[in-house]
Parts: sequence; C-alpha cells; structure tokens
Amino acid sequence: MRKAKWVAAAAGVVMLVAGCGSEGGSDKDQGGSSSAGSTAGSSGGGSEAGGGLDGAAVTEEITAAATAAGFTEKTSDDPVPAELKNCMVSWQADADKAADPKKSFDATTAALGKGGWKEGQKVEQSGSIVMSLTKSDWTVKASRHGMSGFQMVLFVATDNGAECEALFKADLEKNKKS
Repeated sequence: MRKAKWVAAAAGVVMLVAGCGSEGGSDKDQGGSSSAGSTAGSSGGGSEAGGGLDGAAVTEEITAAATAAGFTEKTSDDPVPAELKNCMVSWQADADKAADPKKSFDATTAALGKGGWKEGQKVEQSGSIVMSLTKSDWTVKASRHGMSGFQMVLFVATDNGAECEALFKADLEKNKKS
C-alpha cells in the first residue's frame, strides 16, 4: 500500500512540474497548434483522454524508442494504480544492462522527438538530466541519474487533460485519508 501512495504522490509531483517552468507557462506546443495530428502516423493511437493518445499508445511509443536505443524495461515494484493506467505511464529502464545508459537515454529522447514529442524544459546537474517532452495532452518526464556506478533511467508520462487531472486529485485525496 505504501508503494501505491508513492506512485500517487509521484504522479502529483509530475503533474505539478509538468505545468511549471517553461516559456509561456506550458510545455504545450508554442504557436497555438496541437501536436495531436502527429499521432496519426504513430504506433497505437487509442483516444478518449489525451487528445488522441491513451496510456497504451504512450507506453508503446516509449517502449519502442527505449528498446531500439538499447534499453530493456525493469520490472517495477510500484505499478501505476489501475484507475490511473490510462492517465499515467511509468517505464523504468534497466540501466545496468545497457551498454551506455547515457547514449541510450539520448537516443531514446531523440527517437521520441522524431515521433512527434516536442522537447520542453531540460535541466542538467551533477550527473543527472531531467527533461520534458510533450505530445497532445501528454507530458513525459525523462530522467537519467548516474553517479559513482549508480544508474537510473525513468520515463514517467502523464495525461494533462481535465479528466485525468480530476482522477489524479481524487487518488491523492484517497491516499491522504489512508
């Protein structure tokens, strides 16, 4: 149960960070256009929330980009709660199995960019990098942390639409009470 709370809290942080800190107050495409049209040629493409993307489609895009770059997915002890599966994706790379986690991270984010994900804010500090990529109503927070033999690579995507925002808030409130 504690792990589910952590995932819900992480989702809340991702939602908060996703809306802060970029030029124009949003990580959405600048110039007023939506990149939803670019999803037509992408893999997957379920709709509902997310302006043309759903959790399965986002998972498929991240998986395709990361595995092509040399990552394998590391099984998480903290799965996304069932009620948030269409609003949040968490994909952790098994960085220890990658030949060069830095190059694989860079290749993954570049492949996502070629797939219509627009790069937003990027912070590099002390061997770590955290960057955001947006497509439609979704934001991926891609992070790579590496120091003294420790490597961690994580891609957490959230749907920033009103429907999912309400689900995230409800999940956070539910977990505050327990």
